[in-house]
Amino acid sequence: MLTSTAATILYPEVSALPLVCDSPHSGINYPEDFEYEVPFALLRSGEDTDVHVLWSDVPKVGGTLISANFPRTYIDPNRAVDDIDPELLDGQWPDPLSPSEKTRLGYGLVWKKMDASNPIYTKKLSVAAVQHRIQNYWQPYRSALSGAFDRARAQFGGVWHLNLHSMPVNAYERLGLGKDKVLADFVLGDRDGTTCEPEFIEVVEQSLRRHGYTVARNDPYKGVAVLADLGKPSLNQHSLQVEVKRPLYMNEATRERNENFTVLQGHLSEAIAEIADFVKSRLK
Repeated sequence: MLTSTAATILYPEVSALPLVCDSPHSGINYPEDFEYEVPFALLRSGEDTDVHVLWSDVPKVGGTLISANFPRTYIDPNRAVDDIDPELLDGQWPDPLSPSEKTRLGYGLVWKKMDASNPIYTKKLSVAAVQHRIQNYWQPYRSALSGAFDRARAQFGGVWHLNLHSMPVNAYERLGLGKDKVLADFVLGDRDGTTCEPEFIEVVEQSLRRHGYTVARNDPYKGVAVLADLGKPSLNQHSLQVEVKRPLYMNEATRERNENFTVLQGHLSEAIAEIADFVKSRLK
């Protein structure tokens, strides 16, 4: 295990496989310079609390598990480094910016709000403050992830990657997609079939369905910057985003584990073993 301010890396406990899993949003160490102006309980609603624990058996099958130690509301490692709202800054950013739809919703590289009525800050952030977050949190996390990819490619000629998340029960509403759609238990995102081989998403989906879970693809989450950067099937790099519905394992209001946590964790451990067998089959 290797731990830093930015990330914790759990290395394979058995013979290594080119299986890399990362949980970019489960960090709960809130930096002292995070001068937020919303209730802490509300701020925590941005966390994918305990996702890295749900998938903690990854090293036992030969995979590498990377998890962020800082909260995504401080800076989001699953966003592009130029995905910044210029209206959040008190000065001119030195490089061109490319705000995404996530930034328009308030959830870009640096979150601007928790919801429509709860802005995180009452004043603009300095350019230096945001650069500090990038240099000390975003960049080290992304470097840990790209380093794991590099090691897998060097040893095996390819890599299979799970980008791990949880989603609020009101996900469609938060994304501005209405309140009436029913959210699946799991959403698998491959940016509409562009970031991994179809067999990879199929093995994950079927493993989850065997345990009775409902599974959707790319609805409402397709995957964002990490998948776009690393998922390159033509280079034998296969990235898949996995979202689990939070009420399956937690109380969303308190962030506490519910009575189903251990059951879900066990099912995911079985899925991990099946995914590891799939990766092994790809190496023959």
